[in-house]
Amino acid sequence: MTGFILDLIQSWGYFGIFVLMVLENVFPPIPSEVIMALGGITAAQGRFDFWTLIAVAVAGTTAGNWVWYGIGRWIGYERLKPFVDRHGRWLTLDWRDVERLHAGFLKYGPGIVFVARFLPVARTMVSLPAGMVRMNQAKFLIWTAAGSTIWVSALAGAGSWFGRRFAELDRFVGPIALIAIGSLVLIYIWRVVTWKAKPRGD
Repeated sequence: MTGFILDLIQSWGYFGIFVLMVLENVFPPIPSEVIMALGGITAAQGRFDFWTLIAVAVAGTTAGNWVWYGIGRWIGYERLKPFVDRHGRWLTLDWRDVERLHAGFLKYGPGIVFVARFLPVARTMVSLPAGMVRMNQAKFLIWTAAGSTIWVSALAGAGSWFGRRFAELDRFVGPIALIAIGSLVLIYIWRVVTWKAKPRGD
């Protein structure tokens, strides 16, 4: 995966960063940590302007999240219940969890979208319920971009800092990314195996 990311960055430049960040948010297993760390390393090598890199990455992240927002808006809150009832184990939630999430979004939607930008997987999937509750699109995009700017700046800054101090740092990013992805997969499997539907009377 790291080789694919590097090839795309080197071949497509800023547009490669934009495409990767869109894909990272449409397909969460592609880690933004790796994309932006490698982007930061590339900036440290003088091939990217740092702030242009940040602007392009934020635009890609926001566009990718808008895809999930649109899907959520199309599905709607009410149409989700039969799907959750049928596939609750694989989603590791039941309808009451969805109802709590729905109530939270109605009350704290912008804050949830902002904070979720710093959380693995959640930073992508939070767009789905935002669309389902028909959160104002302008607010959604603004808060997504705001949180994303902080997140990608931190990642790219770390990559740039290390890239100026350690040669060929990108060799170490791949194994770290695999460990991170593997950890997320194991956490999900554990949740599926241990998940139990709550009794209806609770």
